[in-house]
Amino acid sequence: MNPLDQSPDQFSSFPPLQFIPFPPPPDPNPSPSPNYNHNPNLNSNPSPDDAIETQFQIQNPSPTSTNHLLSFTVPKKRRRGRPQRKAASFHVPPLPNVILNGNNGLVPSTSSYSSATITPILVPSIRHNVENPNSSTRTVPNISDEIIVINKESTAEALIALSSGFPADSLTEEEIDAGVVPVVGGIEQVNYILIRNHIIAKWRENVSNWITKEMFIDEIPKHGHTLLDSAYNYLVSHGYINFGVAPAIKEKSPAEPSKANVIVIGAGLAGLAAARQLMRFGYKVTVLEGRKRAGGRVYTKKMEGGNRVCAAADLGGSVLTGTLGNPLGIMARQLGYQLHKVRDKCPLYSLDGSPVDHDMDMKVENAFNRLLDKASKLRQLMGEVSVDVSLGAALETFRQVYGDAVNAEEMNLFNWHLANLEYANAELLSKLSLAFWDQDDPYDMGGDHCFLPGGNGRLVQALAENVPISYEKTVHTIRYGSDGVQVIAGSQVFEADMTLCTVPLGVLKSGSIKFIPELPQRKLDGIKRLGFGLLNKVAMLFPHVFWGTDLDTFGHLCDEPSRRGEFFLFYSYGTVAGGPLLIALVAGEAAHKFESMPPTDAVTRVIQILKGIYEPQGINVPEPIQTVCTRWGGDPFSLGSYSNVAVGASGDDYDILAESVGDGRLFFAGEATTRRYPATMHGAFLSGLREAANMANYSNARALRTKVDRSPSKNAHSCASLLADLFREPDLEFGSFSVIFARKNADPKSSAILRVTFSEPRKKSHEGSKQDQQHSNKLLFQQLQSHFNQQQQFQVYTLLSRQQALDLREVRGGDEMRLNYLCEKLGVKLVGRKGLGSTADSVIASIKAERGNRKPASTALALKSGTLKLKTGILKRKVVRKAKIVRNSNGLAAAANSNVVNGKVSEETKMSEEIGTTDQLLLDTLGSGQNQGDLLKQ
Repeated sequence: MNPLDQSPDQFSSFPPLQFIPFPPPPDPNPSPSPNYNHNPNLNSNPSPDDAIETQFQIQNPSPTSTNHLLSFTVPKKRRRGRPQRKAASFHVPPLPNVILNGNNGLVPSTSSYSSATITPILVPSIRHNVENPNSSTRTVPNISDEIIVINKESTAEALIALSSGFPADSLTEEEIDAGVVPVVGGIEQVNYILIRNHIIAKWRENVSNWITKEMFIDEIPKHGHTLLDSAYNYLVSHGYINFGVAPAIKEKSPAEPSKANVIVIGAGLAGLAAARQLMRFGYKVTVLEGRKRAGGRVYTKKMEGGNRVCAAADLGGSVLTGTLGNPLGIMARQLGYQLHKVRDKCPLYSLDGSPVDHDMDMKVENAFNRLLDKASKLRQLMGEVSVDVSLGAALETFRQVYGDAVNAEEMNLFNWHLANLEYANAELLSKLSLAFWDQDDPYDMGGDHCFLPGGNGRLVQALAENVPISYEKTVHTIRYGSDGVQVIAGSQVFEADMTLCTVPLGVLKSGSIKFIPELPQRKLDGIKRLGFGLLNKVAMLFPHVFWGTDLDTFGHLCDEPSRRGEFFLFYSYGTVAGGPLLIALVAGEAAHKFESMPPTDAVTRVIQILKGIYEPQGINVPEPIQTVCTRWGGDPFSLGSYSNVAVGASGDDYDILAESVGDGRLFFAGEATTRRYPATMHGAFLSGLREAANMANYSNARALRTKVDRSPSKNAHSCASLLADLFREPDLEFGSFSVIFARKNADPKSSAILRVTFSEPRKKSHEGSKQDQQHSNKLLFQQLQSHFNQQQQFQVYTLLSRQQALDLREVRGGDEMRLNYLCEKLGVKLVGRKGLGSTADSVIASIKAERGNRKPASTALALKSGTLKLKTGILKRKVVRKAKIVRNSNGLAAAANSNVVNGKVSEETKMSEEIGTTDQLLLDTLGSGQNQGDLLKQ
């Protein structure tokens, strides 16, 4: 039995807070986490006394109830090296009460929260059912079929979900894209969130078990079972539950793969996480690793000497930051490993080895925090200009203003804090973006910073078990295309259906891997903008612990600003490494100089510092038994330590690096692809789980398309139905034109599908009445209109680039001029659904995979999307579908906006299908007939 599984939940000591699932109003462009402060430079700043606090405010529907905030601690990134003196907080405001009475009625509460109360609010759809508020009596609506009551722990479960990256009262962008609810912002969203949070909390109770859907059937009313399916499937497929290395989870991997081949490049945490997940999904996985070992930038080296003295030294990633929701902390629980909390005590020592005066230490630290606050206010005042300004420049400006008021030792102490900040970001302050250097702070998972006894290599070893890894395979070329991928390492060529590239940002920046075709310019620009900094270490194994076991960190000051990061912080691993191990950190400018410093000189310098601290105390400092100096900047498989937001970059660049290319053939993972958790081990791990889900989605879509292609006659209606469903929510609409494209891929050259709907002859628009439009295709346009009058409805398609679609929208002169621009300027051929070909099928499948099973957000959208400007008679005959989930005869959830109604194919689908057999000669004469594939190369 895992003793950690028997410990009380980390949230169990919280007071019983009120959680009110509050559905925001429908938003056509919803924010992934509206309750988070996404742009720190736009937020108001705390007072100097609260300088190191971060607020996560759960959305509060009542502006009057913001007092008496309740908190739990979160360590900020700026304190990665030295624990902060004052805890930052999640703030949960008390929210107004409503109580479910015994008859499931919803009544206002005037009393305080009780243990038997759950507190959903009156959502808009329910408010409409309440009688006139001026009436003397009101009818309390029965919501037994609306709000789901699971248990009384909604708030605690919301906080647990929050630590996993889920907002308390809204959906993430990924959930919206996956179509987890039929209507964003509706009552189903409230119920989905309650169910989702409950599943996560249930799994956290014992992460060594495999959570099944059946465990929740009896807890959730029948009308919520469809949402249960949605929430469970999403959480499992995206790796939020049932992940890791517990025996019950490893047993779920199939004995033999049954799906496509996948190549994972890199056996770091991202690559290993993705590989294990893909293997569990049934894919045949091959991992190519350039080193002789797994782990990448997580490297635990066994150091040993005589007399059986040995220790495990983490030379790369070492600290688990924020363990409340950290997936690596969850893995440690599965393995039965106890984590060691990095203790708050961190004394600093002056140049001569004497302890820094406590009052002076606090004075300078408070001044440093005030300068960070002033820099934050400055970026607000500067607005967009702050993107081109460095954090270092802002801090230096303020420092000079107050520089005359400090003495030399205070200045040295101030420089120590600057070095600590450079360590947290692995970069010089002069290169960090003032606007976005701390953009990931709002997403901190919360909890202590911890060491894993025995080193993080224990996690790597567990993840690499039974994963097929080929070592010493240095990849230098990646070819990707519609037929699959080729990965070339040395003289060997590996072929697969998809590949996942997890190499560090430093390797991508170096250009040592050639991509064929070249990566989109958008991604190349993102790679160039993001920063990739450096941190180095000196690990020393001593005969015994001479520095004491009552602390985990201590620091040392320097009198030269350019050397302020040289051995500025020491980590004591004596209690967790299995032996007397001490590690000195080198950050900032000193980390770069350290790359060329002889190891003997580095060790000599460290020993001098240690002797200066301990010998005045009468403590002898022995010579180390073994030492190791890292050179991460010169390591060809990393070329640095971890990413940061450099001047000119933003958090968006992390998203750009995460984008797949090649129509779902080439994917990217790693700490530099996650804007929420960059520069962390858990960020790399989560990115691997994320991409495993994305790869599975694309692969499933291709498999479905292949099945359709093999049985065209049998699945003809399915093809037309899929395209019609996607055009229910077009991404662009103008005149008789509508466009769909992959929303996550903003590359102007990415593919888009255009649909032109010809309806009854239109009166000349005001836009086109100024002059009689004369062009060569006017006769054809009139012929198509005549053809429509006979067919009642006529739709044709073509494949464009995203930019061409945007340019077409800007054409003035009405639909006739747009058609002329389309055919003569762009030289495209408009065809029926069947004429789009396999290239368009691939685009359709990728868009479908991205959107998932998302339904129209409103009935209005569903009505709007089918065809434009239909005749009144046709509109009356069209089936109006409600945006809700129904069950078919097989018991499976099906979208009610499906084109199959009562077992019959809808009129709209038939029309789309009939286009394939209409007057093809007329279509062929429309435009020059330029090849669809050639068009995308423009």
